[in-house]
Amino acid sequence: MDYKKYIADVKDFPKEGILFRDITPLMQDGKVFHDATSKFVDFAKEIKADVIAGPESRGFIFGCPVAYELGIGFVPVRKPGKLPRKTISYKYDLEYGSNELHMHADSIKEGQRVLIVDDLLATGGTVEATIKLVESMKGIVAGCAFLIELEDLKGRELLKNYNVLSLIKY
Repeated sequence: MDYKKYIADVKDFPKEGILFRDITPLMQDGKVFHDATSKFVDFAKEIKADVIAGPESRGFIFGCPVAYELGIGFVPVRKPGKLPRKTISYKYDLEYGSNELHMHADSIKEGQRVLIVDDLLATGGTVEATIKLVESMKGIVAGCAFLIELEDLKGRELLKNYNVLSLIKY
């Protein structure tokens, strides 16, 4: 399936000079959304994932149905102040700013095989932070899955030691 047909290009969003790849048309088409999610499910089976982790918010959109389909858990990776219990955190840089991510301190068990699912791989800062959080809890990052990869931003270079799936490459 040509997923690119379901991605809208939005110029100068969120700021001038950025070409934003809007995934909402893909999500609005049930057949296409199901097909993309099924590719993530197949990848999760292939790498024998025990749990899915997804950064907010679009990692939730794709990660939750994958976890549901497999009957395994989903771990939300959130911005500061969004999780109600004890958390661990990691600060990182984005292509236009910086951020900090948190996970519940008891969300990953030692030795669990984790698939990180998100909509976009750009510079790799968000996924690298998620990897650091998972590995700090002695989880095993079995793979990373993305709907879109922006190859010119070279985020994959941070992931050379991990199994990576990208459904669309720009």
